Amino acid sequence: MIIGARRPGREYLLLLIAVTIGTIWLYWPFLQTLVVAWDTDDNYSHGYFIPIITIYMIFSLRKDLARIPLAPGNSGLLVLVSGLLLLVAGKVGAEFFTQRFSLIIVLMGLVLFLCGTGYFKKLFIPLAYLVFMIPLPAVIWNRIAFPMQLFGSYLTEQVVYFIGIPIYREGNVLHLAETTLEVVAACSGLRSLVTLFALAGALAFFSSLSNWRKWILFFTAAPIAIFANIVRLTITAILASRYGSDVAHGFLHDFSGLVIFVLGLSLLVGVNGLLARK
Repeated sequence: MIIGARRPGREYLLLLIAVTIGTIWLYWPFLQTLVVAWDTDDNYSHGYFIPIITIYMIFSLRKDLARIPLAPGNSGLLVLVSGLLLLVAGKVGAEFFTQRFSLIIVLMGLVLFLCGTGYFKKLFIPLAYLVFMIPLPAVIWNRIAFPMQLFGSYLTEQVVYFIGIPIYREGNVLHLAETTLEVVAACSGLRSLVTLFALAGALAFFSSLSNWRKWILFFTAAPIAIFANIVRLTITAILASRYGSDVAHGFLHDFSGLVIFVLGLSLLVGVNGLLARK
């Protein structure tokens, strides 16, 4: 279906509307379960913002897209069919991640098939960014979270001991003089890691940095998330050693999470500023 470069006409716009409605209809049940996951899983509460950021990414490219001629091609059919097969496989296997991830592949296939490689290259990053809205399978999440619990516990033990507070660690359990703290999965830092990667991706996309500096900014999210989480665990351990384990729960726990999030975001912005300097 290579029809040559041209600007969209009425028939083409009607086709885009029909394809959009069809895609929404096909994925509506899976989108509903995805919204439920955002609402019930604190690890992916940021999922609501990812589609909005993606839409704004595409909107920011509108002038560049307007200069690219339409050149639909059959190569997009391969990507589109691959995405639909992935949807079927996820449905048969009752695997939510596969079902949801197939939407990204289908969208990429539609762009390539209906608009051509020029549009595909421009829209690849915004569409790939949607992966941050899809919760990882629990088995993968737990495999990553537990080692991070142990790592976070170890670093917190070293920092607290260096400060001069008696502490003893057993796995992911920290024993203080007056109380005991357990570094659970929610405090592993994985939640902050995923959120900061999403923020770093958006910041890198909208920044004026060169491509290699954008990648540096993106991957800087990992050490920043680990550092911010260690700060949170260390402060919690210090307060618990003085005021008891109650400080590790309730308002102070939630408030410390907000403070550390702001700290991580501030560090990302700071790294972006450093990379922007020549």
